[in-house]
Amino acid sequence: MSSASVLGRLETAAIVAVGAFAGANLRFVAGDAVGSLGGTLAVNVLASLLLGFLVYEARYTGLVDRKSRLLFTTGFLSSLSTYSAFVLETATAGGSAGNGLALADPRVAIGYVGVTYVLGFAAVLVGRWFAGVVRNGREDAPAGGASA
Repeated sequence: MSSASVLGRLETAAIVAVGAFAGANLRFVAGDAVGSLGGTLAVNVLASLLLGFLVYEARYTGLVDRKSRLLFTTGFLSSLSTYSAFVLETATAGGSAGNGLALADPRVAIGYVGVTYVLGFAAVLVGRWFAGVVRNGREDAPAGGASA
């Protein structure tokens, strides 16, 4: 592997790490400010919205370059949203043990899963719509869109 290739990979890893650091810290702040269930729901929906926008923006206009997409999608958004916290909080939502780790009230757990998925899918669609708005506002947008 050439030294330029190694440096390119290290640069990419550093870009992803910077985004991951920021995303993980924002997730922590959101959980601390809103509470674990609400904070996780909020960051997962926000991440879905932004990911939907970035993926479709790349297809429609290509304004955001590859390195920036890596910073935001693979780094920031993957650390901001969290499947493991979602599953743990679903498994314990509405539980009554003093330590917060009792099994979930099934109604609360099912409601939380439903709300999370409905809002997450809706957020991706809103992100896609917004990327279309950006595309339609640009006269020089490629007809077929840029590849992701």
